[in-house]
Amino acid sequence: MTLETLAQRAQRRRFLKPFAGHPTWPPPMWLMRQAGRYLPEYREIRAKAGSFLNLCYTPELAAEVTLQPIRRYGFDASILFSDILVVPDALGQEVNFVEGEGPRLDAIEDAGGVSRLKPGATGEKFSIVAETVSRLRRDLPDETALIGFCGAPWTVATYMVGGRGSPDQAAARLMAYRDPETFQRLMDILVETSVDYLSRQVEAGADALQIFDSWAGSLADDQFARWVVAPTRVMVAQLKEKYPEIPILGFPRGADQLSAWFVSETGVDGISCNTAMPLRGMVELSERTGRVVQGNLDPLLLVAGGKQLDDRVEEILTAMKGRKFIFNLGHGILQFTPPENVSRLVDRVRSSP
Repeated sequence: MTLETLAQRAQRRRFLKPFAGHPTWPPPMWLMRQAGRYLPEYREIRAKAGSFLNLCYTPELAAEVTLQPIRRYGFDASILFSDILVVPDALGQEVNFVEGEGPRLDAIEDAGGVSRLKPGATGEKFSIVAETVSRLRRDLPDETALIGFCGAPWTVATYMVGGRGSPDQAAARLMAYRDPETFQRLMDILVETSVDYLSRQVEAGADALQIFDSWAGSLADDQFARWVVAPTRVMVAQLKEKYPEIPILGFPRGADQLSAWFVSETGVDGISCNTAMPLRGMVELSERTGRVVQGNLDPLLLVAGGKQLDDRVEEILTAMKGRKFIFNLGHGILQFTPPENVSRLVDRVRSSP
């Protein structure tokens, strides 16, 4: 597949300008989980879909909820509506979403569980997601970038081994300590499968990719090196070999002190910063790495709104002006966020002098 160069696409899509070496102001903006339960139009589609996974696997509906926040707010980028657990589901692990409780998986407890995964059987479900990406690239305004994504191998593995989300990811951490060979096999499968998944998204029209490592901050530094940095490095290298013009963002959430090292070791083009990252830390990260930085507004502040929201937005913009910066949250939009607060945020960012 022959892609336009990054410079060519950046001429039309503001989100891509910082990756092409052109800081732009006001900064490009999008918000993690910008499609979701805080929007009444999303809730209507979600009810129509029946189950959450059915929504992810119905291209017409998944494309529609991806487009909803673009119609409302005109963000500079959209992000494919899907879920990080599409990957284990496609690998043959049983995945269900329990209303009000979250995901439930048939937990992998040993080498036998890893051996039951089916890396060669992912094509059908990945093709469905790729169809959603194709629909989006067709239906999005030409100036709106399209971000594809996956969960990082470590974060996805925590759900696969634990059978659900947990506050400390203890099940996966214990397997990594007690049986590192089995855990390494699982991670190798996830690396290979995730590269294939992201490649299909690029082929279908994604302009950029984000790798979400939501539980990276739970690991000690040596384990972070093995289970976060090393797999991400392999993924980035393989994707860049195939698609050198595709920007890749990493999000090692909660690993603030290791962020600069993560960037230098993995080769990502940009990094998302969570709310706990100080503004001075984002500035230093920008200066030390020269890469794109995005984040780190507190999602709860977006729920609260008002003058405190305005003041913090101004602080972030002042600190990051002149840098390769993308305005975003430190994590996803929360369910109870008033849509009018998002409008207020967009207005504040867009009016920045």
